[in-house]
Formats: sequence, structure tokens, C-alpha cells
Amino acid sequence: MDPELIKDCVHCGFCLPTCPTYVLWGEEMDSPRGRIQLMDQHVQGVPVTDVMAGHLDACLGCMACVTACPSGVQYDRLIEQARAVVEEEHVRTPQERAIRGMVFALFPYRRRLRAMRLPMALSRRMRPFLDRVNPSLGAMAELAPPPATPVRLPPLVRARGPRRATVGLLTGCVQGEFFPQVNAATVRVLALEGCDVVIPPRQGCCGALSLHSGRDAEARKFAKRTIAAFERARVGTVVVNAAGCGSSMKDYAEVLKDEPGWAKRAAALRVRDLSEFLVELGPAAERHPLPVSVAYHDACHLAHAQGVRSQPRELLAAIPGLDLREIAESAICCGSAGTYNLFQPEAARELGDRKAERVLATGAELLVSANPGCTMQIAAAARRMQIAAGSRRAGKGEIRVAHTAEVLDASLRGRPPGSLGQVAGSGR
Repeated sequence: MDPELIKDCVHCGFCLPTCPTYVLWGEEMDSPRGRIQLMDQHVQGVPVTDVMAGHLDACLGCMACVTACPSGVQYDRLIEQARAVVEEEHVRTPQERAIRGMVFALFPYRRRLRAMRLPMALSRRMRPFLDRVNPSLGAMAELAPPPATPVRLPPLVRARGPRRATVGLLTGCVQGEFFPQVNAATVRVLALEGCDVVIPPRQGCCGALSLHSGRDAEARKFAKRTIAAFERARVGTVVVNAAGCGSSMKDYAEVLKDEPGWAKRAAALRVRDLSEFLVELGPAAERHPLPVSVAYHDACHLAHAQGVRSQPRELLAAIPGLDLREIAESAICCGSAGTYNLFQPEAARELGDRKAERVLATGAELLVSANPGCTMQIAAAARRMQIAAGSRRAGKGEIRVAHTAEVLDASLRGRPPGSLGQVAGSGR
């Protein structure tokens, strides 16, 4: 952990009301400045204790504190460094090691994830039993979306009309396997807006899950493979439709800074979130009316880590007939945070329920998110709320969930609002 970065914190407290775990528990050591104090203690020679590791593990890495900090503290760098130290020095329980080993042996690998889609979805009914075995297993069962129809994307999709740009598309691991329709919608939107879309084979995981969990060597391996895949495709701009992946890829040069050659190659890769790229490109295709009310959810790694807030709203607001509604406490994380809802399921459920309440309070027909983890997390919370209220059969409080790309795709193709998303409370 970098002592100079630690010194930047003046303990002003502006981060406190934005930190999800401090909001939940009100504990100083579960706030950003409290965790920075723990990091400073370690730099001064205090070993990583179980208590210290517990407070650092409890951080979601949502980066809301980075947005709120008036002193420019690079907490994003600090927490990544701290997590790497915890992974190296802290001895976890056998059960923790088993769960973490299973998650990182499964989720970054598309073929393994594909084989587990149906079993994970079917295991939802076994959640009470799995909770008793291990809460992380129960969380995995609860979060799993219904099996999606596979989508095979060609290596190149040509622009519809005059070509305005050529871009590569990151298909992702979780996005590609659990939400393949989002990738398909993304390709259609880009093509309709005049882009040749290159979809390199053998992309694999971008390394986001590993990077945000302190698994440095693994993150570097995935980063190098992703960079090489897009270099072979000869595209200078890579469009990403998953917030966590975009954040990770924009950080590749920092991740690989100890390897100057790779850092230079990483810096040459221009990474843009889908909404960011489309706003920069400007509209060309006609938007058809889409009469639907939408609650837009700010994914933390899009709003805080990448600073992309206005662009998705600008794209949605430009659709005729669409009613865009804001969600209260939009800066507070939904509790997904990559693997957080698997490793810290109790805290994640509290935050998920809090977010779902705020979403349903908007009265919107459709929840729009730019991250697959957020979509699964809020959908699971909505299911819990409906089951608890006994309203599932009546259909009360239902809200459909979709990605920004799907909404744009529906408008550009003149599709009806009913074609969008799945009902969060029922899995339909």
C-alpha cells in the first residue's frame, strides 16, 4: 500500500454518507477513512489480522468515496493494493478458500459458466438449504437469472448505411453467457449507427473480477490476453457494455505498469462504454417512439469509476415517448460489486433490498442498468420483496429489467415496450 497515497486522506468525513457499509452499520472502520487508517497501520508494521481483513473485505469497492472526496484521495488504487496484500498475507478459513476457489474457477471462464447456467437457475428453489450449507452458495442460487437463449455473433457485422467508425466489442464472460441478448442488441445499435463491429474470437475474461479481488497475477494474465485479442483484430476503439469490465480495461495501463511494453500496448487501446461512445459519435439513425417509464440505475463502476453519468441519460431522454425517472440514493451501491454479493451475501442483501425499494418507489415500468451484476442483484432483491409481501401472484410491484443497449435497440427498430427485458420479480 502506497504511503504517499495514504497521506492524501485528511479524514474530513465527506466520504461517510456515500459509503454503503458506513450507511448500513455506522462503524468508523467500515468507512473509507477508517479503512485508510487500517492501511496506514499495516504500512507502519501491523500485520494483517482477521479483524483488519474483515473490514477491508467488507468494502464494496464502489468508488462513491472517490467521487465525494474533496482532497482527491485515490481510494480506488489503495483498496486494490490493500486487497492484494490481504490475499497474499491473510490466511482464510478452509470454507472461505473453497468458495473463492470455486468462484474464480467458474465465472471468468465462459465454457464452464455455460455448463453451469441451467444448474444455477434450477438451484434457486434449493436456496434455503444452500443458505444453511453456506450463505455464498445460497446467494449464487438466488442471483442466477433464467437460462438465456444462446446468441452466436459473427466475427464482423457491417454498418447499416455509410460507415462512420470501426470498433471492437468486448463480449465478456458473465454478460456473454447470462445476457447474450445484450451483446446482440449492442451490435445492432452500433451497426444502425454506422459502425463496423469486429468481435474477436477467444476474448475470454477481461480480468475485472480478479483485479477487484486482489488477484493481481490472474488479472494481469487476463488483461494481456484481452489486449492481444483486440490487437489481432486491428481495432483502435473497444466498446464495452458492462460497467465493471469497462472500468477494468481503462485501468490496464496501471495494472501493467511494471511491464512497460504491455503498459504501452494497454495505453494504445481506446476503451469506451457503449453510452459514452454513442454520445461522442452522435446520433445518425432515427429513434422511433417508445412509450415506457424508465428508472435508470447508475452502476458504480460506470458512474464513480469511469465518471459516465450524463451519457446514458442523454441517450434515453432522446427517445420519443420515454419517461426517464431518477432513483433516490442513486450514488449508493446496490450491493453487487463484482463478487461482493457472493462473498459478503448478508451485507449485499441489505443493500439490494434498499436499492430495490428505491427503484420500485419510482413507479417505473422498466429498470435500466449498464452492468450484468447490478441487473442480477436488483432483480433478486425485487423477487425477495414480492415473495415477502405475498404479491407475486397478483403481479404487484413488478418491474422489468433491461440494458441501455436493449432500450436503444427497441427504439431504433420500432419494437414495442413489451419486448423489453424480463420481469424482475418472477424470472419471466
